[in-house]
Amino acid sequence: MVSENLSEFYCAVCSENEIKINPHVLQVLQETTETENVTLKLSGSHHLRNVQRLDDQDILALSKCLKNNKRVTGLDLRYNNITDEGVGHLAELLQEESLALRSLDLTLNDFQKNGAEVLAKSLECNSTLLSLRLSGNKMESRGAMQLASSLQVNNTLQELQLADCDLDTQSVIAFSIVLKSNRTLLSVDISRPLLFSLQEEWAVHFSDMLALNSSLVELHLGKMGLSDTGMERLTEGLRQNHGLRYLDLRCNRVTRDGVRFLAGLLKQNPSLEVIDLSSNRIEDVGAMYLSEAVALPGCSLRELSVCSNNIGRKGLLSLAHSLAVSTTLSHLYIWGNLLEEPVCQAFRELTSSGRLPAEQTDVSAYEVDGRVFLAEVFQRLRKHYIRTNCSETDTSTTSNTAAEPFQKHASSTDSNFPPHTSEPRVPLQSNLRPPHTHQHPNRL
Repeated sequence: MVSENLSEFYCAVCSENEIKINPHVLQVLQETTETENVTLKLSGSHHLRNVQRLDDQDILALSKCLKNNKRVTGLDLRYNNITDEGVGHLAELLQEESLALRSLDLTLNDFQKNGAEVLAKSLECNSTLLSLRLSGNKMESRGAMQLASSLQVNNTLQELQLADCDLDTQSVIAFSIVLKSNRTLLSVDISRPLLFSLQEEWAVHFSDMLALNSSLVELHLGKMGLSDTGMERLTEGLRQNHGLRYLDLRCNRVTRDGVRFLAGLLKQNPSLEVIDLSSNRIEDVGAMYLSEAVALPGCSLRELSVCSNNIGRKGLLSLAHSLAVSTTLSHLYIWGNLLEEPVCQAFRELTSSGRLPAEQTDVSAYEVDGRVFLAEVFQRLRKHYIRTNCSETDTSTTSNTAAEPFQKHASSTDSNFPPHTSEPRVPLQSNLRPPHTHQHPNRL
């Protein structure tokens, strides 16, 4: 029922409900090939052609078409005009027992807390969805709290993205409490909340969570206003954690003192493989701390980004030397720092020798009048760990690989981690301290 049958069904549903046919939806359905595990790419932004963005009526028609559909396993609905009403239609679809949907991407739409609440309730009875991406929708505290509560019941979701959703201190702490018992979530992104306290209570709670949760693989804490004190708290929990592989700390307030705690962690914890420290303030001394840790035989760090950290000659040369010594570090991103000529020469040697392949860094050496310079190459640290095999830039209308990385990772870890069991709900409200509102927000 994919291919032309689905497009014909869509036209019939639109006619029956007096909904105007969206040419973008119709084209995607017509181009969909009849295979298993199809992802419908209905993004409202396309770099090659103008598309008509989906609204709530389009979602109503689409949800009616996908009922009882066993082939469509992914919906990419980014950058559309879906409001709370449209999310309600999707929530009804998620409650269908015959649904095969495993990934849903609603990044940068227009729904708010009411839509988030309805979606959260549908998660409680859904057993197929593996990936849910809601970044850029202003659900605020009430919607986020409802989502956190639903994760105490849902035992299948593996990826949750809530970046730039206007979460507050209370809801951020609520997710840390839920993650203490949830053993199915592998990737969580809560970057850029609205935190009005400089006391970093959330860091204490996340440290406690990381000490208990051994199943979380990927954690994004960008734009959290994290300071050196918060970094010290996080590393206390990470010392007892041996499951986390990817740690995103970009765009925070970490300096050399905070990196000293992180470097000490890398000497003791062999699990971390990818760290993003872009747009912090670690400077030369912080880079030297990292270099010392990376050069040790027991360090398993494979990818590191220190872009825009005000690192000078000493720090960058130290990183170049550690890369030459390390047996594991293979990706290094340094653009946005002070690239003096000795640094340029060192990185030219690394790239020309093959120790740092051109596709695994963000700089490229060139020479003018006998002087060596570095130019920026638009390559960045990978944004995700467990779905690396998915193409972020795929422009095709369909794909059959959307949920595969989650399934493969889940199958490889099922024997190592205890299954998530249904436990009585913990009243999240009673576990949270009220946020302080007399301080200035520390968002970037």
